Amino acid sequence: MKKIIQGKVREVYEVSDKALVVVTTDRISAFDVILPSPVPGKGIVLNKLSSFWFNLTKDIVPNHMISEDLGDMPAEFQKPEFEGRTILVKKLKMLPYELIIRGYMFGSMWKSYKAGEPFCGHKIEGDYELAQKLEKPILTPSTKSSEGHDINISIEEMKADIGAELAEQIEDVCLKLFDRCCTYAAEKGIIIADTKLEFGLDEDGKLVLADEVFTPDSSRFWDAADYRVGTSPKSFDKQFARDWLIENKLDGVTPPPELPAEIIEKTREKYMECMKRIVG
Repeated sequence: MKKIIQGKVREVYEVSDKALVVVTTDRISAFDVILPSPVPGKGIVLNKLSSFWFNLTKDIVPNHMISEDLGDMPAEFQKPEFEGRTILVKKLKMLPYELIIRGYMFGSMWKSYKAGEPFCGHKIEGDYELAQKLEKPILTPSTKSSEGHDINISIEEMKADIGAELAEQIEDVCLKLFDRCCTYAAEKGIIIADTKLEFGLDEDGKLVLADEVFTPDSSRFWDAADYRVGTSPKSFDKQFARDWLIENKLDGVTPPPELPAEIIEKTREKYMECMKRIVG
């Protein structure tokens, strides 16, 4: 098969002029560096969660998933190593944005808020502490430069680029998706603090949800039982591995270091716990 994309975690193969196969690996990246230590089963977790959310939200917006049954894949993928981590998807004209929906005061938004600066065109009013829930979620688009780094833009800038009608549709869909999935996750004891979504257009020019959705790699998932305003909450994602790199002054270094076995195992447990809570 012709591999057309090798991302940090996913590999994308061209099946036809209308379909792609996406394989989610166990690779883990941190600080824009792929670490040499895979996390066993991570790719299956990401794939199962995305498939779950695609099915839960398909009445809000169509998505790119055609099938997750290996029997529907080309023969090259009908092997045990692809089971549970491979999906057949529609080929789309991808929009050049990452759409970040933020429901809590955290990360780069917290830094801007503390400095008294607007954030991606939003002026955040009110008194907030770290990790406090926002009065209402906000959408902060970003685009990528030729070097691959995210560049935050405002919704007004996105409107100027793709037109007000499509930009407003994207904003409406993003907020509806965030509300639906946050409500479901809350019932399972998980807070979705923020998430990243990507979209494309099909052959008819209709908006389609693509890539991964509401996974620990694309979102901040917090354990509701441990959540406290004013502190950095425990998360079900790769933050555990990132923290180890920071503590050992290995964040972003190349060549990237091997993770200790206990860090790999604890990271794996966090991903698995997230999947078990949400998917069952």
